[in-house]
Amino acid sequence: MFGRCLAAIISLALVAAATAAYADPAADEAAIVKRLQRWTADFNAKDSAGVCDLFAPDLVYSIPEAVRGTHETICTNLTRMLARSDIQLHYDNPDVHEILVLGDVAVVRLTWTLTTQVNGAKDTTTEEGMDIFRRQPDGRWSIVRFMAFTTRANKLLR
Repeated sequence: MFGRCLAAIISLALVAAATAAYADPAADEAAIVKRLQRWTADFNAKDSAGVCDLFAPDLVYSIPEAVRGTHETICTNLTRMLARSDIQLHYDNPDVHEILVLGDVAVVRLTWTLTTQVNGAKDTTTEEGMDIFRRQPDGRWSIVRFMAFTTRANKLLR
């Protein structure tokens, strides 16, 4: 009995080591950046379904307006915001400062730049953030946790 348990433990350790040896952090980082850029394109195209696709179903986030936001909360708010015809919103692709890939989890430090236009007035603000991605069963990276803040509220989004 002990021999079988020991053999099983050794087998699992070898599988884990082999999996780590085949991990490709550079490919994972590129896939994450691609997901962020796809989100930007979807946001700018006002594609709510595409925007919500970046977030995992078990998303939890904290921003100044929502301390314990969920997937439902963010998708409802973004869908409502993107449906507005009285404002124009545009995100630049994020400035990714750092991506730490740790197996099926990655931490991303980034800055977003948002430009808002209302009745000819324009305001551009930046948002600092930290996103935690997890590889989903389908292999895609999705945000499961994030925190974001801006140093100055966008004057036109009140």
